[in-house]
Amino acid sequence: MKRFGWVGLFILVLALVAAQCGTTLQSATNTESNQAAAQAAEAELETVEEEVAAEIEALEKDVAVVETEDSVAETGQEVVTQADDEAVEQEAAESEASTETETKAEAVAEADTHSAASCDDPFAGTSVSFSDAIWTSERLGRFVGEDIVDPDSGLETDFCQHSVNYDEIISGGPPPDGIPPIDNPSFSTIAEGDAWLADVQPVIALAVGDEAKAYPLAILTRHEIANDEIAGVPVAVTFCPLCNAGVVFNREVDGQVLRFGVSGNLRNSDLIMWDNKTLSWWQQFTGEGIVGEMTGTQLTMLPVRVESFARFKARFPDGQVLLNPRGGPGFNPYAGYDSAPQPFLYNGSFPDGIRPLEYVLAVGGEAWSIDLLRREKRIEKDGLIITWEPGQNAAMDERNIADGHDIGNVTVQRRDGDKLVDVVHDVTFAFAFHAFNKTGTIHK
Repeated sequence: MKRFGWVGLFILVLALVAAQCGTTLQSATNTESNQAAAQAAEAELETVEEEVAAEIEALEKDVAVVETEDSVAETGQEVVTQADDEAVEQEAAESEASTETETKAEAVAEADTHSAASCDDPFAGTSVSFSDAIWTSERLGRFVGEDIVDPDSGLETDFCQHSVNYDEIISGGPPPDGIPPIDNPSFSTIAEGDAWLADVQPVIALAVGDEAKAYPLAILTRHEIANDEIAGVPVAVTFCPLCNAGVVFNREVDGQVLRFGVSGNLRNSDLIMWDNKTLSWWQQFTGEGIVGEMTGTQLTMLPVRVESFARFKARFPDGQVLLNPRGGPGFNPYAGYDSAPQPFLYNGSFPDGIRPLEYVLAVGGEAWSIDLLRREKRIEKDGLIITWEPGQNAAMDERNIADGHDIGNVTVQRRDGDKLVDVVHDVTFAFAFHAFNKTGTIHK
């Protein structure tokens, strides 16, 4: 209604000006000696029409941006609760960063015009729901920093290469790195972590060689990616809150180490990452390059466990615990999300016979509901040994994760000679498994 009201006002102005100019034109043409005046009036009318049309076009873009931001905010309120008294001080400290992010989002929207492509229009016949103009080194350098992307490098995302349909990708709202990944992370000892991290809180437990690190999900919910190194291996520790997907990748690809960021775009409600070497886009759930030069490239996944802090401490008493760059213990900004009737920013189909936001264990193209694992405690199939024990809270339930419900600890292992080794797996939502495994099986 706002949009049409403003446009209507400008059209009225145009009509009044046109009428005035038309009167001048008519008066001038009644006398041959005033033909020059008539021509001047006609020129004035054309100029005014062009100026008002330009104003209408600019206003429509501004209103569209406001309506989009309002829509995202209104939708987000369905799953994001207001800050409680304990978080007021922390969120006040973050207000300046939030303002900066909103300013960047507005700049991205203003730049949302298709840039020249080196091939036929890759977006032809597609309703694009994201900005492609921002994806050049010159523009990205302004947003994420010249130390991450050299604005003079001439890099740009190659939208001619893609393995998915562009109409499957939507903007989640923030601009690139508007949800800031953690670069150069800092860590504390187990003893220091005990002061602010409850035993039941979930962490991504990563062990390589003689090193072990815990990445609390209460921190990753606000950052989604931590670019780190462990035992000499460059890694990206990732967590998509909307899919409850915690996956760790080796960041080295074809001999170069990539730095991953949060694109601000989603596919199947899942985080789309981007890299700073080719500006390609990567699907977090699968680790596959889906847009740009790296399309079709598969990141190497590392076997990790999402387990309670108590279990991590017991396994790795000398381990390290990720510190929150924002300060404080972190929290779940999507309180009550896992009990919602349907996922946020998702337009796909749902699996049969299970709630979309039910937790499941995913191993390849097969999944088991957490309720089933809770009943069975142990399942062996095709060489896999799956176990479940209580003691870990859901990350996507209560705002204070320590107050959430227990979804238990899951291990997935395979025999290797006389020992058991961990297998790559994920505890995610049923809809997310289904979205990326249409022919997959969910055991309930």
